[in-house]
Amino acid sequence: MPLRLRATVAAALTVLTLAGCSRSPEERREPDTSARLAATLDSPIDITLRWKDDEPGVVGRTVEFATEKAGPYTVLEFMPPGRTTYRHPDLMPETPFYYRLRPYFGPASSAVEVSLPPGEPSEKELTDNQEWMTPRTVEGPKVPKVRTAPLTARGVGGTNANPAAAPTELEPTVKHATGIHFTWTDRAADEDGYLLEVRQAGSEGYRPVALLDADINSFGLITLPEEKRASYRVRAFVYGEQSNVVHLTTGSDPGN
Repeated sequence: MPLRLRATVAAALTVLTLAGCSRSPEERREPDTSARLAATLDSPIDITLRWKDDEPGVVGRTVEFATEKAGPYTVLEFMPPGRTTYRHPDLMPETPFYYRLRPYFGPASSAVEVSLPPGEPSEKELTDNQEWMTPRTVEGPKVPKVRTAPLTARGVGGTNANPAAAPTELEPTVKHATGIHFTWTDRAADEDGYLLEVRQAGSEGYRPVALLDADINSFGLITLPEEKRASYRVRAFVYGEQSNVVHLTTGSDPGN
């Protein structure tokens, strides 16, 4: 199932366990990456993370945490390039917290503009067949597939994405006042997944709203009220090397 990235952190904690967190201890090693992560305990229950943003080719990073070093790790946020801090407030007292970053690389499709009808969907629209919302792979004409990025994106340092791996023919279909069905052509051979990204009218940048598995090329989105007019694109991505893991233990509850 896709992760709706606009969901609350509390909801995300219950639905997202990162792939790759079950690696054996022999496979875990200190990564060779320029993204060096540091953490500060600002209060007994508030932690701030800081890092440098000097890794070439990065299109975003995930901030992830766990209460054991071996994981499982949970995504707190998909961060745009240029962000170098994250605050994790109101934590459980006297609890160990482990943090890491994972950069991701990959090309995005051309953007499409969508305008939705005013108001809310009818009861019939909400109860009719909702299969269009399910993420799935729809067979279509065979197209040559290429690597999302050279292998160095998964190893030492970063690299620019391969533009030939960008999804093409992104097609939105308005289903009702808050629903859009998207289809696209998958041209990536080795993606870790897809991100559906939105830029609502009046905003400056795109942000992810859905995380989808590799090879998916059909997905339905339920929008927010502020997304009546918005621009969308879909990105094929691969994860790069994770950062170092930092560890802090929270203090006593200041309210007691």
